[in-house]
Amino acid sequence: MKIQITKLREGAKIPTRGSAMAAGYDLYACLECDKVEIKPHETVKIGTGLAVAVPEGYFGAVFARSGLAAKEGMRPANCVGVCDSDYRGEYIVALHNDSETTRVVANGDRIAQLVVMPFLSVEFDEVDALDETERGAGGFGSTGKQ
Repeated sequence: MKIQITKLREGAKIPTRGSAMAAGYDLYACLECDKVEIKPHETVKIGTGLAVAVPEGYFGAVFARSGLAAKEGMRPANCVGVCDSDYRGEYIVALHNDSETTRVVANGDRIAQLVVMPFLSVEFDEVDALDETERGAGGFGSTGKQ
């Protein structure tokens, strides 16, 4: 699948994969300065300098990079970003620092990963009651109990 992408600023990097079988494409920080500090428990919006034309029937899912999350305590603030196929603005990652240490994001750093995923378009049909199931309304740890 070919996806159109536009660099909005000088220095923006096209997403790359770490290996031939990687599902995610690394997104890179495209800052207007050399670096940005993110204090403990703070969220900072980091631009990628890119706009992406995801095809209809798909969306761009922005996930944490596992190494950045595990080693640095940094992740997208909304955990998973959803970029709709009709969005044509800059892809921006709201990066949150879960650690107790100020972290630095430098221009060109890998900050998240983009996975292009299909979705189902649905219509909701309001009814008076839902079909009964064995599980019923049990939630949050209700399965697997005897």
